[in-house]
Amino acid sequence: MEQNNDKEYAKLIESALFVAGRALSINDIASTLGVISVGYLKGVADRLVDDYKIRDSPFIINKINEKYELGLRDPYAKKVSSLAGAPDLSKSALRILAYISKNEPVSQSSIVKAFGSSTYIYIKDLYDKDFVKTKKTGRTKILETTERFKEYFNLG
Repeated sequence: MEQNNDKEYAKLIESALFVAGRALSINDIASTLGVISVGYLKGVADRLVDDYKIRDSPFIINKINEKYELGLRDPYAKKVSSLAGAPDLSKSALRILAYISKNEPVSQSSIVKAFGSSTYIYIKDLYDKDFVKTKKTGRTKILETTERFKEYFNLG
C-alpha cells in the first residue's frame, strides 16, 4: 500500500513544481499538500529526483539548496528558451541582482547605501525567487547569487 502512496505523492510533488514554476522547499510542498511527515515527503521527492535522472524525458527535477525545481534538460531548454520570456523581475530588482552578481559576496547594508531603502523589497523578491542567498553577519546580511541564478541566466 505504501508504494501506491509514494506514487500518488510523487505525482502531487510533480504537479506542485509544475504549477509553481519555481523552486519549492519540502516544507512549502508539505504545507501545500497537507502532509504532516516532512521526512517521508522528502524521501519521495529525493527518489523522484533520482527517477528523473534516468528517465528518457526532456524534463528533470533539480535539487538546489534544499529546494526542488522542475526544469528542462539542457539541449531542450536551449531550443525552446525563447518562448520563456523575461524573468518576472522588475527593472530595479534586475539592477540590484546585477550589482550583487558583480560584487558578491556583498553586504545588504552596502546595497541599501547604493540603491536606497526600497532595496529591501527587491532583495526579498530575489530571495523568494531563489536568485540570491543570504547569510547573517553581525547586524547585516551577506548576499550571493545562487545556482538557480547561474542556471537561469546560463552562466554555469
